[in-house]
Amino acid sequence: MHVEDLLRLESLDLTLLWGDGPQLTREISGVTATDLEDPGRFLQRDELVLSGLVWWAPADDEAKAERFVAALHGAGAAALLAGEETHGGVPDVLVDACRRHGIAILSVPVHTSFRAVTDTVYLRQWGDLSRRPADHYALPENVRAELSRLLADGTDPDTLLTRAVAHLGTPPAYVLSATGRTIARTPTAAPLSVSRAAEALTAPATLNVDPDASPYGQWHLHLPEPVGAPPRMLHEIAEVLAQHRQATLRREKAARGPATDLLSLMDTASSTAAPAALRTALQACGLPDEGPYTVITVKGAADDDGTLDALTEALRHLTGSGFAVGRLPTGEPAAVIATDAATVTDAATATATDTDASPSPSPGLSSAPSLSPSLIAPTLKNLWPTLQSRNANVPLHGGISTPAATPQDLKGALTQARYALTAARAQKAPGASTASTSHVTAIEDLTTLGALLTGIPADVRTAFGIHALGPLADDTNPSHRMLLETLDVFLAHNGSWARTAEALHLHVNTVHYRIQRVEMLTGRDLARLDHKLDLKAALLCR
Repeated sequence: MHVEDLLRLESLDLTLLWGDGPQLTREISGVTATDLEDPGRFLQRDELVLSGLVWWAPADDEAKAERFVAALHGAGAAALLAGEETHGGVPDVLVDACRRHGIAILSVPVHTSFRAVTDTVYLRQWGDLSRRPADHYALPENVRAELSRLLADGTDPDTLLTRAVAHLGTPPAYVLSATGRTIARTPTAAPLSVSRAAEALTAPATLNVDPDASPYGQWHLHLPEPVGAPPRMLHEIAEVLAQHRQATLRREKAARGPATDLLSLMDTASSTAAPAALRTALQACGLPDEGPYTVITVKGAADDDGTLDALTEALRHLTGSGFAVGRLPTGEPAAVIATDAATVTDAATATATDTDASPSPSPGLSSAPSLSPSLIAPTLKNLWPTLQSRNANVPLHGGISTPAATPQDLKGALTQARYALTAARAQKAPGASTASTSHVTAIEDLTTLGALLTGIPADVRTAFGIHALGPLADDTNPSHRMLLETLDVFLAHNGSWARTAEALHLHVNTVHYRIQRVEMLTGRDLARLDHKLDLKAALLCR
């Protein structure tokens, strides 16, 4: 594929900013996405360079753009594709630098993703391997031809990886997910625990298979032992695996349609959807038409497309469970999990586990031990810090329901999951003044009044606190602040006048006077348990 071929594709809608004949007829060997100011050491000759231009700012001098383009020229890059989103366009200084160094530069509009460009290049390359000149690649021609055929046949990742490294003597090799799941391994590779695999992701001999994937959905090629292969050969193997990854993503995207329909049916206004309709929707997702089911909802940053990948990746750790992932009508990603592996249909195997769900070759859902519904929440809680670490700057919260016994109970389970999600988003780390960065909460965690109240929307909690406390809600008044403190301590000491006076260093008569003022201003009688609970809840809602 040549640079000029990209300009002919209406689907990409690229614009040529500078480049003439010699630059546009250069053949593309691969694609690298980077926002490093000096990416030269990471580039291969004739690669297409994608950059969102995050490394550049309008206040920067021309020398910064000059250094970036000089690095591309020194590495022999075929062309620069510059994204318009960061700065609303491509800076003129960058175009001028490309002209001086003889690097073609194309602009990528906001509506065209870098992944679309990468997919286009690699699909074109690997779709015509057998007709490429042999000296263009590091992989032997017969290996390229075999891998191309295996890709076309939709082979499993274990076979694809094994055949890709067979000419190297089949060394130990792995394909690992972003959270340390083993997607594929060669017969010579020993099984890796999730923790060891997560450590391997940072090893020097680990390549990112799909750089444009979301942080939660990335695959990695890991070779724990030196193989003496040229770096370009390993990159080509990674590119083959990227094509398999894209096929997997297409199947996942197709499976989200029925899942979204199921979630929409669960979210209907009626108290329960028609049993027959629910069973049909479950079967369309490849899930059993009898429970138990667990529902989970998640929330990341606004308009964060990676949240669906995060949820899918987390659920793939639930061995022996089928699941359907989609979006609720309100937009939040959610999933229905079926934990009885013995009744999960063949369709669930394809939808929920696919070929990358197990560390062992040729896995089948029915052969994996079923995970007890009671272990779903603990498993996901243990995984959540690793999942969050994949994209530390984006909060990721989750809410998990209790098991639903029948399809008719799914609506209630969804309500529980949403409530737990709201509670998770309101959780605070010990000593923190604001909500924690990331948290997952199960309904079973809400065992105290304070925990229960966190699931109520913040504006509702605030309104309740204001109305229950009456004038005391105005804590700008010093007298009211004093009364609120006394009320809080009084309730914390179970209504004991003596212990409250001791804690506040007051005379008991003063405590009596203040509590009487609280009762008068709030209209509550603190001799009554229900009124004590009302005011305690109001204090927790502030």
